[in-house]
Amino acid sequence: MTISHVPAGRAGRQWLRHRLDVAQHGADLLEKKLRALTAHQASLADQAGTAAAEWAERVHAAQTWQARATMAGGRRGIRLAEPAGHTVVTFDWTTVMGVRYPHKATVTDPPSGDTRSVIGSAAVVHTREAFRQALDAAAMYAALTAAVRIVNAEIATTKQRVRSLRRRWIPRLQAALAERELQLEEQERAEAIRHRWADQNGR
Repeated sequence: MTISHVPAGRAGRQWLRHRLDVAQHGADLLEKKLRALTAHQASLADQAGTAAAEWAERVHAAQTWQARATMAGGRRGIRLAEPAGHTVVTFDWTTVMGVRYPHKATVTDPPSGDTRSVIGSAAVVHTREAFRQALDAAAMYAALTAAVRIVNAEIATTKQRVRSLRRRWIPRLQAALAERELQLEEQERAEAIRHRWADQNGR
């Protein structure tokens, strides 16, 4: 990262000071964003962990009911209870600190008029409901894990931008400003000497 097109003289000093102020302010804002995202990521990760446990629990319950239904009516009863249509999962999105990610999942069942929807034994009914709940849990877990992944990526990008500003761009601006200050100081001293010399020779 190079500093180019710096105006000459005092205008260059003001230019560098402005750029340095902007860079420092930008780094401060990015660090504030980073702190907020890190806290939010921790919350999302906790929610994802809870969702994973709930999903596993729902799957276990569904498999248990499936085994009971199979024992009660055989696999044919399970197959007859399967809907012909497809279940649709949609995700609602939100934005936090400029980061857009899914935060809610909605599961929509096939139309109720499905002719293949056959009510069998009580075990079959419970099996369908248990798998429906497992799907709800899976969809929510998918939304939360995607959210964690997206926020993690933004955290990594923000850290990289902060490092670029703090370790490269700001030090270069500071060095360029210090060099310009020294040049101006030397010019001012030289001008003062010339003025004194002119005053002395003008008497």
